[in-house]
Amino acid sequence: MPKLKTKSGVKKRFKLTATGLLKHGVAGKRHRLMSHNAKYIRQNRRTKVLSKADTAAVKAWAPYGLS
Repeated sequence: MPKLKTKSGVKKRFKLTATGLLKHGVAGKRHRLMSHNAKYIRQNRRTKVLSKADTAAVKAWAPYGLS
């Protein structure tokens, strides 16, 4: 049986932490930031951890794990 491919979007968007959580960047930070306040911009500067409910679905799209 052939190997399963990892979804290319998952490879680009997520990193796996040492404890098995998934980190991802926050959308909506490229331009038009004047409409957001400083707190929003500051809090979304760093990566976020994906919720447990979504983690199982994303890990299914990466059958052999993420580096």
